[in-house]
Amino acid sequence: MAAETMAAAPISQAQLDAEEILALIVTRLDEDKAEDLVTIDLRGKTSIADFMVVASGRSQRHVGATAEHLIEALKAAGVRQIRVEGQPACDWVLIDAGDVIVHIFQPEVRSFYNIEKMWSGTARA
Repeated sequence: MAAETMAAAPISQAQLDAEEILALIVTRLDEDKAEDLVTIDLRGKTSIADFMVVASGRSQRHVGATAEHLIEALKAAGVRQIRVEGQPACDWVLIDAGDVIVHIFQPEVRSFYNIEKMWSGTARA
């Protein structure tokens, strides 16, 4: 009987590690057709997160919808304490999922801030 009780527990109660969260994020962004997806390994560079993901949306609506879908997927997977900034304007939405920070930009805003250069040490081509 105890095995049946354990089997009935939702998977979302298990805490995901940084690499599992990263995989979920990359998959969700790919499914929503986010563009120019870049993953930056921050381990050893800063204590704020293990990974940073930067992606672009084609419009404010695309950025907003992609961010909303990602937030829903993270919550469904059991990621706690998700923090979001920039959602009303949707020029740049930041999603802090703890070990992984996600930036979803409109292309012009992404080009202006070029945060990949700051964190990876190399400029985008």
